[in-house]
Amino acid sequence: MSVPTAALESSICAPLPVLGQNVTVPLVTGGEVTYAALDYAASAPALQRVWDDVAAYAPYYGSVHRGAGYLSQLSTDLFENSRRTVAEFLGCRADDQVVFTRSTTDSLNLLAAAIPADCQVFVYETEHHASLLPWRDAQVTYLNAPRTPAQAVESLERALADRDPYGPALVCVTGASNVTGELWPVKELAAAAHAHGARIVLDAAQLAPHHPVDIAELDVDWVAFSGHKLYAPFGSGVLAGRADWLQAAEPYLAGGGASRKVARRADGGVDVDWHTTAARHEAGSPNVIGVYSIASACKAQTEAGFDGLVAREQELVGRVREGLAEVPEVRVLSLFGDDAPRVGVISFVVRGWNSSHFAAALSAEYGIGVRDGLFCAHPLVRTLLGSDPQDPGECGAPEAEPGERSLNAIRVSFGAGTPDEHIDRFLRAVSELVREGARWNYRTEDGRCVPDRGAAAQI
Repeated sequence: MSVPTAALESSICAPLPVLGQNVTVPLVTGGEVTYAALDYAASAPALQRVWDDVAAYAPYYGSVHRGAGYLSQLSTDLFENSRRTVAEFLGCRADDQVVFTRSTTDSLNLLAAAIPADCQVFVYETEHHASLLPWRDAQVTYLNAPRTPAQAVESLERALADRDPYGPALVCVTGASNVTGELWPVKELAAAAHAHGARIVLDAAQLAPHHPVDIAELDVDWVAFSGHKLYAPFGSGVLAGRADWLQAAEPYLAGGGASRKVARRADGGVDVDWHTTAARHEAGSPNVIGVYSIASACKAQTEAGFDGLVAREQELVGRVREGLAEVPEVRVLSLFGDDAPRVGVISFVVRGWNSSHFAAALSAEYGIGVRDGLFCAHPLVRTLLGSDPQDPGECGAPEAEPGERSLNAIRVSFGAGTPDEHIDRFLRAVSELVREGARWNYRTEDGRCVPDRGAAAQI
């Protein structure tokens, strides 16, 4: 998959309004500054449009599907219209199902619970833990990190050629890395999977907020993503795609909403007739506001125009990469090389710095929020850092003291709501910290690097 040429040639969009864009935060060195949110890959700020839509609906909130009252009927219509909006946003096929979940992690665990008992699963070691770990009850083949998109396709083809050709198989792959931002060759991987009789699920958590995702065009069987990365709050997610495995599986959760009919048997037991629609895996009272927020975000991005959004983000990606390249001590992490197309997610390490110390200084001294750690992709980050898989280091819990080498990295991520000033401030801060050092003392507290409030500033 690559960034469309048309996107780069189109008019660049202005940043979309997001919540928190005028929030100020205190600096440890004194004063306040507007917060620069550059941690979109973890949770993107909610679009103002999404928040306004939710606020307008909130007084009319009601329980869906089982209420006769006006507000319940209104909420049911809104919930099911949201399902149609998401299906359109993803380019779903006519017989695909859209199931609402809590997150990408929940979506992939749902699918893992629905795969046939003898299914073989193929997953790259480069995956986020949400797509690396759910397949515990399946026969799993973990593929080594490829160093080119072509190598990714070739290694998958070899692995599939060696499998049992008569049983079901599933390939799980990311669309865009949550560590490097690099785009994966999804369409080519889907073709390889289908050529060998396997199905494929796309983890689009980092792709959908930055790039159009079309299930039919990519020819994938399922797509999973999270609302909180798509500029929608409230902890909802989506699993969309083929219905047959989902319909054949036991409900992901047993309870109200998933059951169509429940009756006592003469022997004292219970007979259950489960729904065959998406409701089969949506037991309980759903997160109506969360679902509506996803649909609103889908509409907002579509109406803004993905071409313009992609074009502006690619301009920011270029500026960040060029700025970091001017600092010799900085090494940007990459699987596929400098020329690989990528979204607005970039990880790096700084020679002579503990990554958590660097991230803490960006926050405390410049008001910039980035992420440090292994980004819930431990095998990938360790591969990129050239460390042994058994080396210490945990996601978000560094063990090294400030100034010591750490086996973690720093991630800067941005998107549709990022102002130019935030990028400029980040690049200036990186340069100043490397050149001049931190202006404050830091210490490790509860596994995190934090400013030492009792220490005098080194100014």
